[in-house]
Amino acid sequence: MSFIVLENITKSFKGVPVLKNLNLTINEGQVLGILGRSGSGKSVLINMLRGMKDYKPDEGSITYNIAICQECLRVEPPSKVGSVCGCGCGSEFEAQSVNFWDSDRKVFAAIKRRISIMLQRTFALYEDDTVIDNVIKSMIDVDYEESTYRALDILELSQMTHRITHIARDLSGGEKQRVVLARQIAKDPMLFLADEPTGTLDPKTAELLHQALIEGVKEKGVTMVVTSHWPEVMKKLSDYVIWLEKGEIIAEGNPTEIVEKFMAQVPLPEKGEEFKSDAPIIEMKEVKKHYYSIDRGVVKAVDGVNLTVDEGEIFGVVGLSGAGKTTLSRILFGLTDPSSGEIMVRLGENWIDMTQKGPVGRGRVMPYLGILHQEYSLYPHRNVLGNLTEAISLELPAEFAKMKAIYVLKAVGFDDEYAESILKKSPDELSGGERHRVALAQVLIKEPNIIILDEPTGTMDPITRVQVTDSIIKAREELNQTFLIISHDMEFVLDVCDRACLMRGGKILKIGEPESIIEELTPTEKEKMLGEE
Repeated sequence: MSFIVLENITKSFKGVPVLKNLNLTINEGQVLGILGRSGSGKSVLINMLRGMKDYKPDEGSITYNIAICQECLRVEPPSKVGSVCGCGCGSEFEAQSVNFWDSDRKVFAAIKRRISIMLQRTFALYEDDTVIDNVIKSMIDVDYEESTYRALDILELSQMTHRITHIARDLSGGEKQRVVLARQIAKDPMLFLADEPTGTLDPKTAELLHQALIEGVKEKGVTMVVTSHWPEVMKKLSDYVIWLEKGEIIAEGNPTEIVEKFMAQVPLPEKGEEFKSDAPIIEMKEVKKHYYSIDRGVVKAVDGVNLTVDEGEIFGVVGLSGAGKTTLSRILFGLTDPSSGEIMVRLGENWIDMTQKGPVGRGRVMPYLGILHQEYSLYPHRNVLGNLTEAISLELPAEFAKMKAIYVLKAVGFDDEYAESILKKSPDELSGGERHRVALAQVLIKEPNIIILDEPTGTMDPITRVQVTDSIIKAREELNQTFLIISHDMEFVLDVCDRACLMRGGKILKIGEPESIIEELTPTEKEKMLGEE
């Protein structure tokens, strides 16, 4: 039964076309997968289906074939036509075809209320509430006792039963993402839209969450539209797949066939020259970070770490969520003070004590450090050029600023023409993957000596992932930059890193070539970081 019909959909932002004459029918209960590179139009289409502000089509129409209660304006999918409305008004649902973007304001709002959406790296939670209260608050017309049991079931689906009493603001980025998923499932939607719903999660956890989408959405007959940069997982999830390229559908049909065609065009990363250096630039000795938690007592986030990183090295810190990786990077950058230990960074011929505050301590080094956080953000009221220059106080003549911005955008995977075309775009006009690359470019453009990247491949499609791998290697070779890469993506670490260390329980268990780290992984770590059973 056709549920949503898109006819001749065209959309441009500031004269740049992002969707071109799209025609598509989504049937009730179907899971539609959307494949495509970053910037292909996936996120624009998702936002358009939801009715998000500024995403109205320039041309064409989106028609929702719905069942609607004329008494209370309750909306359901078309299979409910003829059944009695469950809100107590006693009316029957009637069939209605609604031109979504040109419909009556109340009908437009009624349809939007019945749509759940998960956007890339957006953690819309009640920060001061517990995990279970966040899920309960998303339910409509459900009594408290029933809502509690239902919330527990949904949190079990999303692998969050171990955190139900934790406050939302204290969760990691991946945990917040799982709570967002639980909240959206709890809304009992008629349409579920998921734009890279597991972008920052390790492969195994992402697969578990995709399974949650199958059990909590697909198997209940809820229509779903999902984008993902893990095509193999998407192949298992979708009933039908379209491949978007520069706003056009270039292939569609059977998920297995379309995914294979898409993956056939993914290049292999280039191998850089063999790295050789005997000049350390970072030295950490017996570094500890302990803190007290009411729930868990003394937590040893970092516990006696000894680490040396050489100048020009690409060094990986790998481990599961909670191993202490991000805390270690924050200590090095000066965002978190260690409980004890020594952290030294070499600047020229001088070694600087990073535990010492002020202009003669770590303040002297900070201009030469760059960091891309897992939960990065761009300045929303500045365009891309402004984000790369003015927003980070990089004072350059106008023409040189433009040239340098284009150069660094090319380094993170944009081609010449497209790099120039997005300079005047604001962040909200970019896809999630494009924003991620601009954030990486924002770090690289300052040409820091040491760059810390926390989960740098989180929302990237396979092609962009290879381009970023190549750009990191190129930056090292051309600028002699040192990289510390925090990641649970072992495949990425194997491609890009010279050496790596394995963290577990706040300790470093092994340091060596990335291939040697695999030998030390537990079966659980192999599952979650390599996707191996």
